[in-house]
Amino acid sequence: MGDLENKKYWIWLSLIKNLGSKRKLKLLELYKTPEKIYKLTKEELMNINGIGEIIANDIIISKNEKILNYHIKYMEENNIKIINICEKNYPQLLKEIYDPPVSLYVKGNIEILNSKNIGIVGCRECTEYGKKAAKYFAYNLAKQNINIVSGLARGVDSYAHLGSLSTGRTVAVLGNGLDMIYPKENIELANAIIRRGGAIISEYPCGTNPDKMNFPARNRIISGMSKGIIVIEAKEKSGTLITVDFALEQGREVFVVPGNINSINSVGTNDLIKQGAKLVTTYSDIIV
Repeated sequence: MGDLENKKYWIWLSLIKNLGSKRKLKLLELYKTPEKIYKLTKEELMNINGIGEIIANDIIISKNEKILNYHIKYMEENNIKIINICEKNYPQLLKEIYDPPVSLYVKGNIEILNSKNIGIVGCRECTEYGKKAAKYFAYNLAKQNINIVSGLARGVDSYAHLGSLSTGRTVAVLGNGLDMIYPKENIELANAIIRRGGAIISEYPCGTNPDKMNFPARNRIISGMSKGIIVIEAKEKSGTLITVDFALEQGREVFVVPGNINSINSVGTNDLIKQGAKLVTTYSDIIV
């Protein structure tokens, strides 16, 4: 029996539509294993506080051996692993947050997830200054054996991953399944991350599209598995600031690179500094 076969019920749990992390964790608290949850009848499910008929139906409908076996086969063929919250190689820092993902899909080096991690986030439409700053911080921190965690998006994320590749390792957290790389132009970057001992991870099963609503949820993982985050360029109303909110809520350090006062890409970052975030101008300002 292969490792994935042993974990088939964890894969099943991640495939259930409309069942968030908090509810999944509650079910696990009650029944201890996903296999026991799988064996519950609709009536038993409906007796659980917080599980109504709609969710009970979703759980029953998701019991599809054919689909489950398809996922196991695809994962085996594509070197995709799954780790659950009960395993020691699950990022232990991430376990501490309010709604940790029950499982993570991983391609690449699982060991890296529990090393020293720093998140780098920022603008998709970054300036030359933003590119240089992302590369500079990533390159130098990776050199100190600190892994860079980011979201593989265009802009600051991409340059943060690139900066770390020549001196160390990096983790890309996706807002979709590991069967696709989004944006497509980062396929080569994703391959390089794995080749150089890094990892690509997601809480979403294969076949999950990069829907807009997945990205804020993805951001809680970037900050949750990191000791702190570095913010490089953020507009006044920027998705980056969602990650900052998560980081603060999770008790993580927020480091901010100051920006040009004439650039719209600096309004969000400079505001964070005014609000008391730690201003950083060199990698040695970041103590992990």
